[in-house]
Amino acid sequence: MDRSYLFAPGHNRKLLGRVFDAGADAVMLDLEDAVPPEAKESARHLVADALAQQPAWVRVNAARTALCEADLAAVAGAAYGIRIPKAESADDVAWVAERAPGKPLICAIESARGVLAAAEIAAVPGVRHLAMGGVDLARDLNATSGNLQTLYVRSHLVIASRAAGIQPPIDSVHAHLDDETGLREQAEFARSLGFFGKSAIHPRQLSVLHEVFTPTTEQIAWAHEVLAAFDAAGGAALQLPGGEFVDLPVADRAHRVLALAGSLCSG
Repeated sequence: MDRSYLFAPGHNRKLLGRVFDAGADAVMLDLEDAVPPEAKESARHLVADALAQQPAWVRVNAARTALCEADLAAVAGAAYGIRIPKAESADDVAWVAERAPGKPLICAIESARGVLAAAEIAAVPGVRHLAMGGVDLARDLNATSGNLQTLYVRSHLVIASRAAGIQPPIDSVHAHLDDETGLREQAEFARSLGFFGKSAIHPRQLSVLHEVFTPTTEQIAWAHEVLAAFDAAGGAALQLPGGEFVDLPVADRAHRVLALAGSLCSG
């Protein structure tokens, strides 16, 4: 799984040349909000050229629009996957999936309608992740962007993703570049609820995201201790020397910690 998704505007040739070397786990080339209307067509050509050199996700324009249809015709074949903005129904997602066959999809939930439809959206074949579009969502809900204000939505997306059997949802960007403390707090909050990975708008945000979404040395040591004790007990419930009670769900959590650590090291 990817810890970071670094956005780059599709019409900016200079940034398209740099984004792949910035150190993000995944790159998101943007054809939507970051691209002004008069630059949409040139952005499609620049993104298509970039995809010929490096794999990347592409955020297209809103589903079932002429802009999105043109985006998909230009880049769907070469993109690693497609991010659908402002997804509000399973029909939105199916429309994109039909025009990007076989491509994994990230569906951004950015409105009240999208939140209510999240379970149906997550169940569409091809959807890999839901993602929270925090800026647009706050605007639609007339809410601020604090952690408490987004608790319900974040938890809802985690539950919808888990129920559909897809990977965990991806957290929204933190728009304040000089606020490393806020970035870390937001990422840690999202991860504590069951998110994995977060969008980024600048390379200097990446180190914090990678730290937050990478198992710590202490977590890995805990997982090894749990599994060693659980195996020694023959799979029976037990209490660790420090007092923690261990049974099968705890052992499963330890397995997930080690699997995640292993996948990040191999990646």
